[in-house]
Amino acid sequence: MSRLLFWIILIIVIGFAVRAKLRAAIRKSELQQQAQWRQQQQYQQQQGRQAEPAAIENMSSCAHCGLHFPASEAVRADGLDYCSPAHVRLPPR
Repeated sequence: MSRLLFWIILIIVIGFAVRAKLRAAIRKSELQQQAQWRQQQQYQQQQGRQAEPAAIENMSSCAHCGLHFPASEAVRADGLDYCSPAHVRLPPR
């Protein structure tokens, strides 16, 4: 019984160690991404340019399933927007 308890405790300790290492790696990569973003912002400010915001795109809704998706990806038929060519053949809601 004591051997079983030993192995269970060992597996739990190893699990916590792996979890801590993964969290540290994720935190490190996030910090690196933030640092790169800050450097890009500083470079753009030094060049006299402001960071341009991302373009906002209109959304559309599929006439069959109701899924919302970017309007540029719409499949248009009979004046209605669909999310895929397969839904064009199906009746609208």
